[in-house]
Amino acid sequence: MPELPYSPAADRNKQPILDALTRILGEHGTALEIASGTGQHAAWFATSMPRWTWQPTDADPRTLPALASRVAEAALPNLRPPLLLDVMSPRWPLQDTAFAEGEEEKFDAIYCANMLHIAPWPTCAALMQGAARHLRSSGLLITYGPYFEDGVPTAPSNTAFDQDLRARSPAWGIRRLEDVAAEARRAGLALRERHAMPSNNLLLVFGR
Repeated sequence: MPELPYSPAADRNKQPILDALTRILGEHGTALEIASGTGQHAAWFATSMPRWTWQPTDADPRTLPALASRVAEAALPNLRPPLLLDVMSPRWPLQDTAFAEGEEEKFDAIYCANMLHIAPWPTCAALMQGAARHLRSSGLLITYGPYFEDGVPTAPSNTAFDQDLRARSPAWGIRRLEDVAAEARRAGLALRERHAMPSNNLLLVFGR
């Protein structure tokens, strides 16, 4: 098997995020991961949470072969093969033969890390609307990454990171937590929890 892509940041933050997930989530369920990237989080969480079924996805078809290889390498019964999923699609292609035509699978959790700041702003509304469609009534949307917050001093590293992102693409940039929460409210979701994480990141929990 060829060498799999590796993200040092994903390796550093996987355990702190797992620690938070195990406090926030129930003992078992089904989770949909948006923007799985290298698949390091999916494999780690599925390994560490054996009673949770994990569905990795990514919007970039070029990443799917390596993501599928990581899933195959993990060889876990609770880690599904990855799917191509673009949050901007009006309908997320998650149905399989277990669901009738027109029926959409529901999840106990939807997890999205480090996407909003490296994607155009409309993806935030699309993520919230898709989550509202695909979460069970008690399900949670969990996002992770850097955010700006009104009334909270910004870490110099986040300011520099935001400038770098915007230099790479005018459509990118660290988002204001208040703007993200507003998009969630428009979709019928509310910000329930805010957890400070290492490296000036936040883990946000949204529910109905």
